[in-house]
Amino acid sequence: MRTIAIIGASLAGLRSAQALRQQGFDGRLVIVGDEIHLPYDRPPLSKDFLLGKVEAVPLADQEDLDALDADWRLGVRATRLLSPQEVALSDGTTVEADGFVIATGGIPRALPNTHVLRTLDDAIKLRDAINNAQHVGVIGAGFIGAEIASSARALGKNVTVVEALPAPLMRVLGAEMGSACGQLHDDHGSTLITGINVDSVNIDGQINLADGRKVDADVVIAGIGTRPATDWLAGGPVKVDNGVVCDAGGVTNLKNVVAVGDVANCAGHRAEHWTSATEQAQIATRNLLAGETVATHTNGGYVWSDQYGVRIQFIGRATNDVRVEDGSIEDRKFVATYRDAENPEDVVGIVAMSNARLFTRLRRNLK
Repeated sequence: MRTIAIIGASLAGLRSAQALRQQGFDGRLVIVGDEIHLPYDRPPLSKDFLLGKVEAVPLADQEDLDALDADWRLGVRATRLLSPQEVALSDGTTVEADGFVIATGGIPRALPNTHVLRTLDDAIKLRDAINNAQHVGVIGAGFIGAEIASSARALGKNVTVVEALPAPLMRVLGAEMGSACGQLHDDHGSTLITGINVDSVNIDGQINLADGRKVDADVVIAGIGTRPATDWLAGGPVKVDNGVVCDAGGVTNLKNVVAVGDVANCAGHRAEHWTSATEQAQIATRNLLAGETVATHTNGGYVWSDQYGVRIQFIGRATNDVRVEDGSIEDRKFVATYRDAENPEDVVGIVAMSNARLFTRLRRNLK
């Protein structure tokens, strides 16, 4: 291959570019990103950035970026994959390439009159809004919503979190461990409302719940998940279904096109995690250069979240058989394992709260 174009200039895109160079690709490398910013780390946006402790955290220094010798096309977005060898951009230009890496990530699901948090520009607007507010409303008690709530509370704001499910993070951690995470909100003075949908949000910030209750807020953030950024691929040659459809090696129905990160539906699973984006980049670029699937990625599902001064870590999959192995939920310091339904001795998932050392040790035995 003489030219490879990477569509998406965030974590997955940058790691793909680095992996290509590490694996010996010395041809032309074009990196297209719809933001004007060079790659930055997203996890701090909901935590230290909102708290004013850091500004944007670069994912690579200038020396590392220079080493990529890439043609950066920032502030433009891909509008259509014209063919397996050409992509159209929003500035009216096109890029021809022998291979493509699709790393366009996700788009936050929004509600009228709410903020979302995905990009640096989102974070700048949200930080200003929270600093000027007294009452902060958060819709969705997933990782992003909980982290924003934690940051707002640390800034001395009154915080109300509304979650449609009976407990936060139920789909990831199950009901028992989700409830344990939910207790952190109560511990730190945030109000958590669960098991109710939001009907609408008024322009003045009032949240209207489905049961008729009202929640007053000066600023409201929607943390209700994302959808894969694949609109530009509609009707094109790459198959799309809840993301870019690819095999376990990130290879799409076109051998010269791979997908990585939040946008990739790999073997029927889409992993929206920092670690997955990094790991997938290594595998997918290797397959792109080989012209076929010579390696596959096994998603470990590792994710971490810092909430109210507590680090939550999870890997694997949640089951109904969950056992606290060390510590106690009441002390907010524990490690619990999830067991396989058919083989209860097999550990298939691990969750920890403020116990990184034991979590690391136990994950070595994960099935």
